[in-house]
Amino acid sequence: MGFDRKATSIWEGDLQSGSGKTTFDHSGAAGPLHMEWDARAGEAKGTSPEELIAAAHATCYSMALSGALAKADMPPERLEVSAVVTFSTEGGAHIESSKLTVVGIVPGADEQAFMEAATAARDGCPVSKALAGNIEITLDASLKS
Repeated sequence: MGFDRKATSIWEGDLQSGSGKTTFDHSGAAGPLHMEWDARAGEAKGTSPEELIAAAHATCYSMALSGALAKADMPPERLEVSAVVTFSTEGGAHIESSKLTVVGIVPGADEQAFMEAATAARDGCPVSKALAGNIEITLDASLKS
């Protein structure tokens, strides 16, 4: 059984001088979010597809890691996850990579068990699976006491 989620973008004008708005139709959690070309390849004056992918990747990964740690009897107290998605215009516009960084507070976890769960979550989160084979996905994971 699949679960649909919908977002809508409206763009007005050409790429360089135009702008758009994106809304999250399913949840209404954010929006309308302002977008323009400079947010992708210059100074941010709104959001960009890459920032939205970064948000989705960080969120999905944090949920996957929380689940993996709980399954291994190491429920996390806190996971701080960021994703940096790199956009390039060299050789044509494309996304190069997503770098996940996580700092976890996980009572009772040792470094090796945490790293195993962190790596499994990177490979298993649905957003990582959607991106895999298309861009480089890296992970920097650490435990904080």
